[in-house]
Amino acid sequence: MDKNKRRELLEEYKQLKTYMGAIQITNKANGKIYVDSYPNLKNKWVNLQGQLDMGRFANSQMQKDWKELGAEAFKYEVLEEKEADGVTDVRWEVKQMEKRWLEKLQPYGDKGYNKPPMK
Repeated sequence: MDKNKRRELLEEYKQLKTYMGAIQITNKANGKIYVDSYPNLKNKWVNLQGQLDMGRFANSQMQKDWKELGAEAFKYEVLEEKEADGVTDVRWEVKQMEKRWLEKLQPYGDKGYNKPPMK
C-alpha cells in the first residue's frame, strides 16, 4: 500500500466516532436481563457473543442459560450511548451510565443476571 493511501485510511479511521454506553441483554425465554457498560460499543455484541459461544463470559448464570438455550434466545440492545470524543474520564462516565440503568431496571435475582450492589 502506498504512503498516500495509508495516510488517507488512517485519517478516515481517526474521524470515526467512538460511542460509549450502557447495554442490556435479554433472555427472551425467561425475561431475565443483564446490564453492563462499555467505553466502546463498536462491535460489542459480536464480541460478547464470541465470549458466550466460547464459554468465557464473566456471568456464569447467563453463560449457563446461553449454553442451554442458544444465541437465538437472547436479544441485545443499547440502552444509552454517548460520543466518547471530548470526555475526560470515559470509564467513570460509563460506570455512571451503568449505575443509573441498574437503579432503574433492578436486574437482580429473578429479574436478572446482575449481582445486587453491596450495601
